[in-house]
Amino acid sequence: MPEEITFDRIAPVVPVRDLDAALDRYRRLGFTVRPYAGADRYGFVDRDRISLHLTEWAEHDPARTAATVYLYVSDADAVHAAWAGSGVEGRLGEPADTPYGLREFAFVDPDGTLHRVGSPIPPG
Repeated sequence: MPEEITFDRIAPVVPVRDLDAALDRYRRLGFTVRPYAGADRYGFVDRDRISLHLTEWAEHDPARTAATVYLYVSDADAVHAAWAGSGVEGRLGEPADTPYGLREFAFVDPDGTLHRVGSPIPPG
């Protein structure tokens, strides 16, 4: 019988205008960051099982080519508090309970990437 194929992780590739600024932003948000060692302007940001790849793209226009990522976390309120205190520029929304059972907030960074962050609402 063939072995079951599994998918383990995903790493969306997110366009940025300035790789160095984006790596610094994600570092300040609590991610481990590293630039690609080759000549390409590319980087990696990781936190636990979350990975994003960043690509510097001169034609990136946040009004037309921005990305959206959804980050499932254990405590959206704690992440929100940490991000609010990070000093990172962008639009940070307030956490709210959703009708689909998640506590979530949104953060739009200067490159236009929408980060939706959510955690399960505890039973109660």
